[in-house]
Amino acid sequence: MAALCLCIAADKLAVSVFVILTMACITVIAGGLAPVRYLKLLTIPLAFLFMGTVAIAVGISRMPYGDWYISAPWFSLYVTKNGLIQAVGLFTRALGAVSAMYMMTLATPASEMIGVMKRIHVPKMIVELMYLIYRFIFVLSDTYSQMKQAAGSRLGTCDFRTSCRTFGSTAGNLLVISLKKADTYYDSLLSRCYDGDLCFLEEEKRIKAGQAAAAVGYLLMTAAVWLVF
Repeated sequence: MAALCLCIAADKLAVSVFVILTMACITVIAGGLAPVRYLKLLTIPLAFLFMGTVAIAVGISRMPYGDWYISAPWFSLYVTKNGLIQAVGLFTRALGAVSAMYMMTLATPASEMIGVMKRIHVPKMIVELMYLIYRFIFVLSDTYSQMKQAAGSRLGTCDFRTSCRTFGSTAGNLLVISLKKADTYYDSLLSRCYDGDLCFLEEEKRIKAGQAAAAVGYLLMTAAVWLVF
């Protein structure tokens, strides 16, 4: 979390690149995640970041303008040097923040993050909503995978027209099935004496001296990159 805050606060290309590379190495090497899997997880945020960066870097005017431009009959697309630098800086800073969040979420169980949030007195409603949203993301993903597999076994993706029809049916039924599963999960909570407060069994873990030293060293290295570059 501290690396994420430093990456956003520094607003420097060198710091952003440093955070991106180090977080990727920690997640892949120390976390044991396959590089292909890590890159696949980054494709969704990269797509949104790319679209946002293009929207910032490219401008539209009636007349040719900027350092690079493409003229059309009624308008001109242009890119300025300052706009390109700003777009690249924003892209790397956002990607650095995403990399830091990925490192935290991929290496830390949800129950431990919720325990930390409770100890720092984050409002209970926010914590429980966060956990339920986190949980139902996987419920939706699992439900969709099962429906997609069932549709494929019935030749629901044999051609483009059938695939579009299958996708529409799957999307329509996904909400209904997910709501039914939500009711089932709520009933299971009530059967376990749920009274509005989600409780998790937390294992007491003490911070080792090596872990604290590594965290402080990393923050000092990030601060040094910030000051030097």
